Amino acid sequence: MRGYTEAQIADFARAARKQNLDATEGSEQTIGTTEVDGYVRYYSQIQNLIAVLRDNGFDVRIISASAEPVVRVWAEELDIPGDKVMGVPLLADNGVYTGHIPGCGGKDLDQVITYIDGKRCRVNEQVFGVEGAAAFQQLPAARRAAFAAGDSDTDVVFLGDATGLRLVVNRNKTELMCNAYGADDGTWVINPMFIDPKPRRSEPYPCASAGFTAADGTGVPLRRPDGTTVPDQQDRVFR
Repeated sequence: MRGYTEAQIADFARAARKQNLDATEGSEQTIGTTEVDGYVRYYSQIQNLIAVLRDNGFDVRIISASAEPVVRVWAEELDIPGDKVMGVPLLADNGVYTGHIPGCGGKDLDQVITYIDGKRCRVNEQVFGVEGAAAFQQLPAARRAAFAAGDSDTDVVFLGDATGLRLVVNRNKTELMCNAYGADDGTWVINPMFIDPKPRRSEPYPCASAGFTAADGTGVPLRRPDGTTVPDQQDRVFR
């Protein structure tokens, strides 16, 4: 996005949104040499969830590892204003994006994005006013989100910070599903994908050997806060 203005990026995003919303469900498109989904939908179930949360006084926000100017465009149809959207922020010079991103939690430029621990950092800084390295640490329960929803392994930290319920959309992601199935407190709520759901995973999730992604990208045993290992988990919520 370097060299473009926010308005230009927003125009690109709106054009892509229209093209993919107008496309027939199930269609594909070629990006480079790869075939990918050629359509997208706003899930009516999530739209309803957002409305119910708002009606009950929740401060609803989006946090994403996509570029913030793009996420803001997609948030428009959900009536979520730009200041409630937390994507990867982009730095600009005279209104033109430079290709750099601001730091978080005391880190320098280009060191942290809203991804894994970076999601916690951004929420703690922007929503709860935490400064410095403390933004990477889990806050006391009274200063954390009550509810969170996600569908990726990279959402686990963000989901784990929620003090009430965590909604997990099952895309057969090992670390995410090991955390969800391995919890015994009833706060992880699992739902199949709303469109074209994944089939039931035939083999158990390898939680006891590779349920946690280490810093070097390798899978290691997933452990609970008390140090016990989460056993392998069968896929139990599917459609």
